Amino acid sequence: MDPSLHFVFGTHPDHGFVAAANTTTALPAHLADWFLTRVQFEPVPGDPGLYRLTVPEKDGRRRTRQAVHDLRRHGYTVRADIALDPAQSAAPPPPALPNALSERRSRIAQAAGRSSHQRPVPTTSAPSVRTVPPKPGYSPTLHLRAPSAGRSR
Repeated sequence: MDPSLHFVFGTHPDHGFVAAANTTTALPAHLADWFLTRVQFEPVPGDPGLYRLTVPEKDGRRRTRQAVHDLRRHGYTVRADIALDPAQSAAPPPPALPNALSERRSRIAQAAGRSSHQRPVPTTSAPSVRTVPPKPGYSPTLHLRAPSAGRSR
C-alpha cells in the first residue's frame, strides 16, 4: 500500500462495502479504528485491518461515499472504487418528487410579472333586475303565546 495513502474503500463478495486503513506512524491503528467506527464501519472478525459497513442493505453505497467524503474533508488521503468515490462518479440523482412550493412560487412569479395596468378592464353590465315575490293569496296566521308568570320547568 502506498505510504501516503491512509484509507482504502471497496466492495467484497462476502462482506459488502469494506474499508482498510494503512496504519503507519502518521495514522496509528487505534486512530484508524476510531475514524472507521465513527463512519459506521465495524471490524471484520478473523480479518485484522479489514472493516465492513454496518447494515449495508440500508443505503450502503451512499453511506460509503459519505465516509470517503468525510475522511477526505478531515485531510486524509483515501482511495476508493469508482462507484464509491464521490470525486470520480456522479452522485445519484435526488428523488424527483413534485414540489408544490416551487410550483406555487412559479405561479406567483408569473402573476407578478403582469402589471395591473396591463390587465383588461372588466366590463360592467347593468345590474340584474331583482324580482319581488308575489304576495301570497292567503293571510299568514301567527300564533303568539301569552307570557307566563314564571319560568317553565
